Amino acid sequence: MNALNLPPYAIKIAERDGKRVIFDELRRKYVALTPEEWVRQHFVHYLIAHKGYPAGLLANEVELKIGEKKLRCDSVLYNKEMQPQIIIEYKAPHITLTQKVFDQITAYNLLLHVDYLIVSNGLQHICCRMDYEHKTYHFLQEIPAYQGITVKG
Repeated sequence: MNALNLPPYAIKIAERDGKRVIFDELRRKYVALTPEEWVRQHFVHYLIAHKGYPAGLLANEVELKIGEKKLRCDSVLYNKEMQPQIIIEYKAPHITLTQKVFDQITAYNLLLHVDYLIVSNGLQHICCRMDYEHKTYHFLQEIPAYQGITVKG
């Protein structure tokens, strides 16, 4: 797998039924090792170990429903009242972070109404803070530490 612009960690990779899998600390199970999953696991580790995000408030593969249509957020950070706070969308390292990626995460946010949106391909990380009062958003220079985010609720 590609080197990423994220800190290394003690990755647990195994082989199951002839396929490589990586351990997901949040789901507490091995999942298929895809380029996107490689990014997700590194990014989640970064949030927990380097930015102070509580593992108990993070979830991977969060299902949303719009009528009959089902969507999945790659990761969501909740506050202590279990209200969604941040949506994170991951792409494989070879995928460029374009407007299409932001359109995808914005669709999820129509349902969750979070304060922060983050997209990462493991090489580039983009975070914006939503400003619902002025119907706009502001790009941040870096991913905020957990202590620095505004908590709803």
